[in-house]
Amino acid sequence: MPPRRIAIVLFNLGGPDGPAAVKPFLFNLFNDKNIIGAPGPIRWALAKFISARRGPIAQHVYDQIGGGSPILPNTLAQADALARALAEIGEVKTFIAMRYWHPFTEDTARAVKEWAPDEIVLLPLYPQFSTTTTASSQRVWETTARKIGLNVPAHFICCYPDEPGFVAALTDITRQSIAAAATEAPDKAQIVIFSAHGLPQKIVDKGDPYVQQVEATVTATTKALGLAADQWIIAYQSRVGPLQWVGPSTDAVITENAKAGRAIIVVPVAFVSEHSETLVELDIEYRHLALTTGAAAFVRAPTVATHPSFIQGLAHLVEQARRKGAVLQPGCSRDACRGQSQCAMTIAGM
Repeated sequence: MPPRRIAIVLFNLGGPDGPAAVKPFLFNLFNDKNIIGAPGPIRWALAKFISARRGPIAQHVYDQIGGGSPILPNTLAQADALARALAEIGEVKTFIAMRYWHPFTEDTARAVKEWAPDEIVLLPLYPQFSTTTTASSQRVWETTARKIGLNVPAHFICCYPDEPGFVAALTDITRQSIAAAATEAPDKAQIVIFSAHGLPQKIVDKGDPYVQQVEATVTATTKALGLAADQWIIAYQSRVGPLQWVGPSTDAVITENAKAGRAIIVVPVAFVSEHSETLVELDIEYRHLALTTGAAAFVRAPTVATHPSFIQGLAHLVEQARRKGAVLQPGCSRDACRGQSQCAMTIAGM
């Protein structure tokens, strides 16, 4: 009997691959109803306006890292590493479905259908579930699958904020960064800032579990590190527009601790690959902020990327989803989203 053909689809945000892609990428982002909930025609007009206004600003950001985002090659490396880790479970092929730039979900879904798998595992590269990220990718995938007649049993892994492999990878890179800061600024007090992408407060107030799941990730990581409560803090970056966003903001936390002369370690806790928010916002803008306001040192931990523990954690999630056979499979302890009305499991009535 031939081995089962298993398609693993990695969901990710995507990013412009060159200067000409910046404006259309932004349009696709802001035209997503999971990002802006206005009616279609109004959302389309807002997306045109915002992308035109923010295009030059975003272009300047991408110019600092070669003109485009490295998120696709980084995601390809993760996909290759995951395929190798799962080589023994059957004939495995990994696919990438980006939400706002190539390869788009519809192109990927058609490629999956052409490969004709026996089953599909949908795996977001967003450890913490949010209606603005994972739910958006899931919605578009399901719509596209129906449209093209992709009728293959699928398992959707909705989140994994405290998955042991992911936490082990975060713990390892954080520990190394703490050691680097101690070498750079011996005998100086340290603060570890776990920085996550921000979210408008109104989305959290509606029951989105993202903030609660970020807290679950950090709780598990700081416990593994043995950090005291006054040695770390969660903060949020990448705010856009006049809305109230969850806080505290990463730049404000950096400024406060830099003025106190502490050595600052910043750990990306919701990004699993490098892109503009890590390579520009953290590495360039926030580094400059820290060092010009008195920080004893500034160390930015890398993303988990292809860290062996992270890849093994993803492989475990795939194996678990296939073994349990559920259409919807969480990779978290239910405490990570308990009581949140927009949790994937709550929406599904499970």
